[in-house]
Amino acid sequence: MTYCIGIRLNAGLVFLSDSRTNAGMDQISTYRKMIIYEKPEDRFMVLLSAGNLSISQSVREILQIEKLDRGPDQPPLTIWNAESMFDAVRVLGAAVRRVYDQDGPSLKAAGVDFNASMIFGGQIKGEAMRMFLVYSAGNFIEATRETCFFQIGESKYGKPILDRVLTPATPLDEAAKCALVSMDSTLKSNLSVGLPLDLLVYREGALQCNDFVCIDNENPYFQMIHNTWGQRLREVFEGIDDPRWDGGNTPHPLMPEKQRHEPMRKIAHPGERIV
Repeated sequence: MTYCIGIRLNAGLVFLSDSRTNAGMDQISTYRKMIIYEKPEDRFMVLLSAGNLSISQSVREILQIEKLDRGPDQPPLTIWNAESMFDAVRVLGAAVRRVYDQDGPSLKAAGVDFNASMIFGGQIKGEAMRMFLVYSAGNFIEATRETCFFQIGESKYGKPILDRVLTPATPLDEAAKCALVSMDSTLKSNLSVGLPLDLLVYREGALQCNDFVCIDNENPYFQMIHNTWGQRLREVFEGIDDPRWDGGNTPHPLMPEKQRHEPMRKIAHPGERIV
């Protein structure tokens, strides 16, 4: 299992991935899930992958050479000559289907699902930034203002903070911090996700890599995130009143006046008579 996050903001893009791959508790390895396709001043694209490692590695390699026929009067479409990110992600979808055609029957015969999902985002000169979530069938959806981030892999533990914090107007550094908190929550709850992490921040219009860091267990900022987030969560939790079964005498300042002295309502067990 793995965990990857892609965030599309007004100011740029944020990508974060872990690097743990496992096939059981005694077969844990480290593989990077992020790859960059870059032609400075022309295009910048990032691919994050989750799922079966052999599938995602094949797709990553084929993507660099995959070609889509555009008719006799035009050269084949590749990620290097695509004029839009939509065309580029079409090439990625074709690469996924090509791997499925090659390996799908053998995987099925061995009882292995064709399981791969990807986040693909970036910018091509003359076009706005775009980000897509690509499924195992090669189909995809695009990030919008209403849904400005995608997750793949073990996503449930890190989703709440993303839902509460991120909007298209979120500054890039704040979004990077939010992504790291999301990753820390996942690391805390799931052993199949692990360090090191790859974090990349792309600033709108740059058409090249701006800020990239590989984060290991010794990274002081991530250690601060880990320790501070856990501590602050405990402080907030302890600052919330415990349930008051008898109504209590000290009202909470944010509680509506008519509810300040109401006890918790007790519910009868199934089969009991409610009087």
